[in-house]
Amino acid sequence: MNKGTKRLLGRLALAAGAFGALGAYLARKKNMGTREELYRNHDADVWARPGMMGTFRAELMPGRDRQERTFRVKELLPSGRVTLDGAGGEHAEKEFVPFR
Repeated sequence: MNKGTKRLLGRLALAAGAFGALGAYLARKKNMGTREELYRNHDADVWARPGMMGTFRAELMPGRDRQERTFRVKELLPSGRVTLDGAGGEHAEKEFVPFR
């Protein structure tokens, strides 16, 4: 290979790397969102907290009154599910009547 050809290929490789890095930087910056989204407290965005009352949907416990389907949240798990006082197992948000 000629010395000039090697230099040309080296410059093309360097330029391709620079364009790739620039594209990755711009894509990352685009996906970061606004300042409000960056500094928003995501820990506050949970659907239940310990001590709250949660009522199972009537379809899951047919024939039971609302008071019989209501339980207190004991613990919020990292997966977003909850454990309840008086009801065994882990439960998801879909199982409950929406909070108002």
